[in-house]
Amino acid sequence: MKKVLLLFSLLALVIIISSFSNEGETRDISLLRPNYTSTVPTKNQSIYNQINIPFVGKSFNGFREAIAFKESQGKYNTVNTLGYLGKYQFGRTTLERFNIYNTRHFLQDPELQEDAFRALCSVNKWILRRDIKRSAGKTINHIKITESGILAAAHLAGAGNVKKYLRSNGSFDFKDAYGSSVQHYLKQFSGYDTSIIEASKNPAL
Repeated sequence: MKKVLLLFSLLALVIIISSFSNEGETRDISLLRPNYTSTVPTKNQSIYNQINIPFVGKSFNGFREAIAFKESQGKYNTVNTLGYLGKYQFGRTTLERFNIYNTRHFLQDPELQEDAFRALCSVNKWILRRDIKRSAGKTINHIKITESGILAAAHLAGAGNVKKYLRSNGSFDFKDAYGSSVQHYLKQFSGYDTSIIEASKNPAL
């Protein structure tokens, strides 16, 4: 009888230990995958519906990340075939305007690239301040003109070419070596909130 009781006691102990072990495994799995829901994605669901990704939308962060993806797929160390550099594809002349001469260091410094992008937006906003005031809200070639579209187009083609497009009511349209145009950027990057950018002739990095 004692042997039977001992056997049952050992069996109960094994069951209890196993239960605790399974609970521990479940907690570990949830810690390893904190951003996933327990649902399995359907055919029409994007993986983004299952992962908690910060939403930047039409904010300035959304604006700069959209430009970065268009320019370099968001890669800081990219140099294209024409020698444009970094996440936002800066030309050397533009970098020199901000006293950046060491391009190797520039490619290895994400913070400097972000500061340079913001500074360039600030300069372009100052150069184009009158055109932004005159043209924002208008429609040219079926495109609603916005401040963010103007700043994006200036990043592509320079402020001077954006002025020509706006002042010619869209009859002048600059294209770069890869075929991207002022008009395309005005449309693609329309409607972002770039009010955080202050117009400045000489912004500090």
